[in-house]
Amino acid sequence: MLEYTGIRVRDLARSVRFYTEGLGLAIGPKGRMAAGGLWQELKDPGSGSVLELNFYPGDPPYREGDELDHLGFRVGDLERTVARLVELGARVRIPPFTEGDERLAFLSDPDGVWVELNERTADEVPPTSRGGG
Repeated sequence: MLEYTGIRVRDLARSVRFYTEGLGLAIGPKGRMAAGGLWQELKDPGSGSVLELNFYPGDPPYREGDELDHLGFRVGDLERTVARLVELGARVRIPPFTEGDERLAFLSDPDGVWVELNERTADEVPPTSRGGG
């Protein structure tokens, strides 16, 4: 199931203000990625759709066209889904790993769009890819 869309931003505070004050999204959970970046979840109060803002300080440099960071999908069987997607032309970018109460993997689709697969091992885990707080 498509759970959220993650976009890369240059200035996290500016983007939070833009999407909350400008478009009415509500502030949700936030945290630090294991790799050092920051994420902030925003939710549309009407539709329930989730936008995840991702900020990576310094490295890699931000270039125009890098705005779509990844699409996040919740799956029931991570290894089986990875294998099926590889058969369909995906490339494994970050093999399956465990972070907190989640199993994650990152692939790219045949056109290079990054896809996060998220298998939860506990129901209370938020629908974003980061286990930090």
